[in-house]
Amino acid sequence: MQAKLQEQAGVEGLFAPQVYGPPFVPLAAAALVTSRVKLASGIALAFARSPFETAMAALDLDRISGGRFVLGLGTSVRSWSEGFFGMPYGRPVEHMREVVEIIRMLFREAHTGRLTDYQGEYHRLDFRDLQPPAPPLRSDIPIWIAALRGPLLSLGAEIGDGVIGHPIWSIDWLTRKIPASLEKGLQRGGRQRQDIEFNAWLWVAINQDRAQAVEDGRATVAFYAGIPQYEEYFAAHGFREEARRLQEGVTHGDYLGVANLVPDAMAETFVVCGPVDEVRRRIEPAWEVADSLTLVPPAYGLSLDKLMSYAGAIAATFYG
Repeated sequence: MQAKLQEQAGVEGLFAPQVYGPPFVPLAAAALVTSRVKLASGIALAFARSPFETAMAALDLDRISGGRFVLGLGTSVRSWSEGFFGMPYGRPVEHMREVVEIIRMLFREAHTGRLTDYQGEYHRLDFRDLQPPAPPLRSDIPIWIAALRGPLLSLGAEIGDGVIGHPIWSIDWLTRKIPASLEKGLQRGGRQRQDIEFNAWLWVAINQDRAQAVEDGRATVAFYAGIPQYEEYFAAHGFREEARRLQEGVTHGDYLGVANLVPDAMAETFVVCGPVDEVRRRIEPAWEVADSLTLVPPAYGLSLDKLMSYAGAIAATFYG
């Protein structure tokens, strides 16, 4: 129902995330009730499954949707990949490069019968017994790479069809830090800026009661700041001590239990909070960098009713 309504509202595309479970099931369901809107994994964890499985799921979704699928890939964090999924993390930039290379190879050649093996640093694959699947609807399904910091962002600009900006980015980070990393990757790949789609995500809480919007954004910030691998990112914004307190709190409970430790200034740095006009003004500079924006409510810790209320406010403000 949500996918149908959002297509009717005129949005360009819909993302389904992976937090723990894969994003492919909701995307398949959305494909069956829509006909125009693009459908993307936002994101599929690149290291949580074999590249072969990811490629086959992408080919299936592209076929089901009539060529509307975009494969969004992200690295997540080491503790999730190795701890939850039991999969190697390694050096994430090099690992992601290898995953994308394998997936593209499978898009192009899995159906041809020509594949033999692949010998990489992270994946050693033997395709000699592969029974070729049906030819793909498209052998060039777009791959967008999600990034938090410069090195992975540059990789996305170098080899990806698109780049997805992390929603925990501040507006300042997006507008001041990101362009140089994009340009570095484009130069390395011998590409032009128009060769990629840059889709920036932003947490947005539209509410006439600005204090309530800030309160509702705390848990989302606590979720990310409580992860040790993100500490340097928060430190770059002047919130190292706050991030460390949140990490310590999460080890003794969960992020919801320490959301109150997120100060107002920290919540407002990473979640665009406030009335409609203020939110519009704050996100306007993002268009100087991004080709498209994905505006999402700060979903962590919110009730379904409140989540839908914030989503409705975003839709009424930007899609109406």
